[in-house]
Amino acid sequence: MAVEFRTGLGVDAHRFGAGVPLNLACLSWPDEPLGLVGHSDGDAAAHALCDALLSAAGLGDVGAVFGVDQPQWADATGVAMLTHVVGLVNQAGWQVANATVTIIGNTPKLAPRRDKAQQAMSDAVGAPVTLAATTTDGMGFTGDGEGLAAMATALLQRKGSTD
Repeated sequence: MAVEFRTGLGVDAHRFGAGVPLNLACLSWPDEPLGLVGHSDGDAAAHALCDALLSAAGLGDVGAVFGVDQPQWADATGVAMLTHVVGLVNQAGWQVANATVTIIGNTPKLAPRRDKAQQAMSDAVGAPVTLAATTTDGMGFTGDGEGLAAMATALLQRKGSTD
């Protein structure tokens, strides 16, 4: 069987809120004063990657799988969501080859924890995940510090396909 690949793109954004712990890129950021508000833990990086994986496999999006009408996913971690999505991707006959996530916002600073975050996301997905970060130079809700966003791409390979 010829090698079969699919790519997917995912985007997510959450606003910051007081009294909410910050969870981002499958890590807890206990020294940050604001967290991301969401039905689950608000991990925009993990959610964007979930969308990319689901998109590549033709399985819908985060809202369809983890909708606010599904109370079992309330406060779910990014790791739990990614693990569930990877299971769905595998059941559909695909395996994750690699992924990339870009976090868009002013805070937190990713560089000091990039390696740990990449490892946490890679462990959750079972394949290499590369992280990057950027700001919007003061423009929009991410530039104003109201929240952050993330974009992700994923590459899937059909199980059993070879070179």
